[in-house]
Amino acid sequence: MKAVVFAYSNVGDRCLRVLRARGVEVALVVTNSDQASETLWFARVADTAAELELPLLCSDNPNDPELAACVARAQPDVIFSFYYRAMIPMSVLDLAPLGAFNMHGSLLPKYRGRAPANWAVLHGETETGATLHQMLAKPDAGFIVDQSAVPILPDDTARQVFDKVTVAAEQVLWRSLPAIMAGKPPRLPNDLSLGSYFGGRKPADGRIDWAQPSSQVYNLIRAVAPPYPGAFTELAGQTLVIAAARPIAEAKRPAFQPQALGLHVVGGRIMALCGDGGWLDIHQLSSGSTTIDAESLTALLNRPRIT
Repeated sequence: MKAVVFAYSNVGDRCLRVLRARGVEVALVVTNSDQASETLWFARVADTAAELELPLLCSDNPNDPELAACVARAQPDVIFSFYYRAMIPMSVLDLAPLGAFNMHGSLLPKYRGRAPANWAVLHGETETGATLHQMLAKPDAGFIVDQSAVPILPDDTARQVFDKVTVAAEQVLWRSLPAIMAGKPPRLPNDLSLGSYFGGRKPADGRIDWAQPSSQVYNLIRAVAPPYPGAFTELAGQTLVIAAARPIAEAKRPAFQPQALGLHVVGGRIMALCGDGGWLDIHQLSSGSTTIDAESLTALLNRPRIT
């Protein structure tokens, strides 16, 4: 079987390796360009293609006629998309007679759309997974070939969940390929009415609303913890990023309840009071590249406010 693969990030890297191990001929790899504003904490598919000696094309515009021409010349039996960052038009998908399939980082039909691992953590889910499905014009809407669940533990960050989903994606693709190569993939239902769709997230979405319950604030911190931009709050004209925290059990919460919500120093420790009266123990607090300890935070809290 010959494939054209649109791929990016860790899932793209691992799934390309699964195709090689399963004996699929990859006639062309299409990957996204790296963004200068983004920290590259993940695998570069361009490097994977070079290592595996696969033909590579870098394109962020799947509607480019030149790209369609390259895919057509490759004469793929099947097209795969593994975390490629753009919707591929049907005019390109239809070039593969055995179909086109996408690996999505959730248990479809839940969490269709962008940043599924981050959204799952933000909403306090206890599991998510990877789903291989048919690609259509509508995102994440085609029939399901296979999917595999992974647990989300109470203290997992989105990065930890993403790493689990990457392994699940590798397993799903491995066991799905024989049926796809035979032209007989399973066609499991993907009822969109039972699911949900979420858009991409921006760094500004990490702003903390201390009036929310402590569980929601904690989930936000986990959902955007490094290598993502981080949950943040403003104090004394500075933006403070909370990279790690833990909920404080009710029996161990401070005896006093200050009027102000947000960051406090209690007994030499940095804590945060949320809208439901719950507290978080703040483990990592920073401003830019500077770590904020309890003494530094005390100085900020005591700084006169400009009115």
